[in-house]
Amino acid sequence: MLPTLLRRLYQTLNGFEMGKRKIVSEPDELEQLMEPGPDDVYGVVVKMYGYDRVLVECSDGKTRLCRIRGQLKRRIWIKEGDLVLVSPWDFQRDKRGDVWWRFTRGQALKLAEKGVLPDFLKAKIMG
Repeated sequence: MLPTLLRRLYQTLNGFEMGKRKIVSEPDELEQLMEPGPDDVYGVVVKMYGYDRVLVECSDGKTRLCRIRGQLKRRIWIKEGDLVLVSPWDFQRDKRGDVWWRFTRGQALKLAEKGVLPDFLKAKIMG
């Protein structure tokens, strides 16, 4: 009995809430703009295939069948028209990849204003 009370007290004082998950709010994520790595490309989700597969039109002009990473799949919903970061696979580089980040609408517009995205991706985001 006593250890349970002490554990609950410790969790309450340190910001833990029993039985509740921490939810990342969108304004917190607006502050950080994720930069692509050397092999990563920007892309726009064209079609949802179900489970964890999406068809993404990438900034290098290729259309890839991408898999949504498990950590991202559990945290964030991805829909058609979203701007994402794609990491092409080492094999089947032109056809397959992993989606590892989704930009919010505000972040996508900010990237389009900066001129980071190619024109055909800007048109898909704006329209």
